[in-house]
Amino acid sequence: MNKSTVLLVDDDEITNFLCKKMLTELGFQSVESATNGQEAIKCLQHTCPDFIFLDIKMPVMDGFEFLEELKILALCQHTKIIMLTSSSREKEIKQASAYSNVIDFVVKPLTKQKASHIFKHII
Repeated sequence: MNKSTVLLVDDDEITNFLCKKMLTELGFQSVESATNGQEAIKCLQHTCPDFIFLDIKMPVMDGFEFLEELKILALCQHTKIIMLTSSSREKEIKQASAYSNVIDFVVKPLTKQKASHIFKHII
């Protein structure tokens, strides 16, 4: 499909495992994972993926804290972020849309159909 790279940021390791398997099957070159925002920031100091799938509710550093830290540190400014969360509250959708690098808000679980829809127009 493509040579894009992905970073999954979610404290649920089963979600990370299933997403990694599916995205690899869809042809993504590299799919890595982090279990919280702080761990993800450390990863981004070494390499910038093309896409980040970001959960909101996580220990240590949640998704919105991660987005703020990313902005402050000016890391990976061209990385596109997809919020992938179990929440579908309007407040969180609106909050996420305030970040220019957030391109979509997807309610878990990520399916092949949802992933294909996300990437249809950007890859």
